[in-house]
Amino acid sequence: MALITSYVAYPLIALLIAKLRTKNDIVYRDTDSWPVVSVLMSVYNEEKYIAKKMDSLLSQEYPGIFKIYIGSDHSDDNSNKILSRYADAHENVHFYPYIERRGKPSVINDLHKEITFINNSISEHIYILTDANVILSNQVIYQLSKHFRNSDIGLVDANMQYTGMSETGISEAENIYLSSEVQLKSNESIAWKKMIGPFGGCYAIRAELFDVVPSNYLVDDFFLAMKVFENGKSAINELSAICYEPVTHKLSQEYKRKKRISAGNFQNLFHFYKLFNPFTQLGLSLIAHKLLRWVGPFFIGLIIIISIYLTIEGVKFYAIVCSLLVIWFIIIPLLDYLFSAIGWHIKILRSISYFNLMNVALLSGFFKFLSGIKAGVWERTERT
Repeated sequence: MALITSYVAYPLIALLIAKLRTKNDIVYRDTDSWPVVSVLMSVYNEEKYIAKKMDSLLSQEYPGIFKIYIGSDHSDDNSNKILSRYADAHENVHFYPYIERRGKPSVINDLHKEITFINNSISEHIYILTDANVILSNQVIYQLSKHFRNSDIGLVDANMQYTGMSETGISEAENIYLSSEVQLKSNESIAWKKMIGPFGGCYAIRAELFDVVPSNYLVDDFFLAMKVFENGKSAINELSAICYEPVTHKLSQEYKRKKRISAGNFQNLFHFYKLFNPFTQLGLSLIAHKLLRWVGPFFIGLIIIISIYLTIEGVKFYAIVCSLLVIWFIIIPLLDYLFSAIGWHIKILRSISYFNLMNVALLSGFFKFLSGIKAGVWERTERT
């Protein structure tokens, strides 16, 4: 029931309420004086994407001043050479090649310090945090920044879309999940102005709401979103701010990414536990959208244990339940593997296999969190 609430009931409720309410219309107009925007980007070995990423940033159509601050987390490929050329050619590009590998949170924190030092003040200043492999359409900064005329809004997320889809691998299953999450975040934005966490690939935040991210935290975007909520501000999604991210086809790569995100989510859960108050609208959304999914593997494990026990005790109904569980968690993934080996890619089987393994990743991430996380360094996900 908890999983049905999170994956079905809550999105449906958000959709219905969103239909009764309107989007934010307190926005900057072209004739207004727009805030200064600073793009913050941490880079580690992104030579494959970084030139295209820089071109997409420099082609932004923004009526105000915007600058780009990039920190290389001790990249040892050609990323630093490429970025140095851009910094030499463009006065609004500031590049910091750090000589120690420390992880994204530490790089972002240092860029924040550099911006604060250079500008003296960050009031009426917007940060755009983005990943190196996420390519922006030329209206993204405009579409994200326009909402900050509304003093209640503290964070605006972009519309992330995957590229490089293929029948092989997990790309289509991952894209189905991403599309459903984009729609849910959009509906949360309209329904109660409390979008539960940005995707992280590209989002905007008021600079004065930026807080130093603990260096060992693995999910910095969710940390910053929760800080926005702690300050009593809203977070929304802007569907017109379209970004593109290459998708991974390898289940092993996505498993590692989901495991890292899971561990980071539990870090944030225990850091911001007071916000998960079920007697507030924000708390209910956090529980329904996030917490129930994070603890989903425990519910599944409990169902399996109870079903096996009652089947042994001779309860016929649970013998049927056990049979269904075997089909869902063993037979379907096995069939998916066998069919894939001969070139048959059946979406429903792949989606179920994806769901199963991602719940295993959630559980693995929980134990990673329990074991202690000393640093925010992680390996990049290989994508197409």
